[in-house]
Amino acid sequence: MVTKKSILITAGSTWIALDKVRVISNTASGQTGFILADKFKKLGAKITLLLGPGDFYSLKPQGIKIIRFKYFSELERLLKKELEKNKYAAVIHAAAVSDYQPEKEIYHKVSSRLDSWKINLVPTIKLVDNLKNYGPGLISVGFKFEPDAGKSRLIEKGNKLLKQADLDLVVANSNKNKAYQSYILDGKNKYGPFLSKRAMAGSLSKLVEKRL
Repeated sequence: MVTKKSILITAGSTWIALDKVRVISNTASGQTGFILADKFKKLGAKITLLLGPGDFYSLKPQGIKIIRFKYFSELERLLKKELEKNKYAAVIHAAAVSDYQPEKEIYHKVSSRLDSWKINLVPTIKLVDNLKNYGPGLISVGFKFEPDAGKSRLIEKGNKLLKQADLDLVVANSNKNKAYQSYILDGKNKYGPFLSKRAMAGSLSKLVEKRL
């Protein structure tokens, strides 16, 4: 049962600074995180939502604790703080985390008069890989987004993440041909396809509930 259990959900995009005023980001909307937060709240769970940049004020969800962040470094710090200081039963890492960052930090605004600006990008750390470090009983859920993948590719990529990060569940999703499709994987079974985020959230909530 998830009633009165604390669940941490991450959602939205992340920013990476290029210089003092410019950033690189991604197209994540944060919608999946809100749908999941609402679903688990209705089941009686206590939800904390780590939410990335964007204008979400019109949504005004009731009964959900929201902590905002913009930058990758802020999300990294908040995840660590929340999972170390609070007793969460599950963490659902749905945020679209930046995969690359500049090799060197720039603390000033780069001139807009340059003929070209070459930036060497290096991988960021994989936050999802560290979720299991916060407690053996923590249920951990990751997301793998492959925008143009079909069924076999989605399942292959999802299972790879499941093993690499030692997760309990992975949601592998795509929007091939502008149509949402996802599968939920646990290493032994696959569930889906789900053709809407709400259908996926309904099934995921049941699978997490069985593990608590």
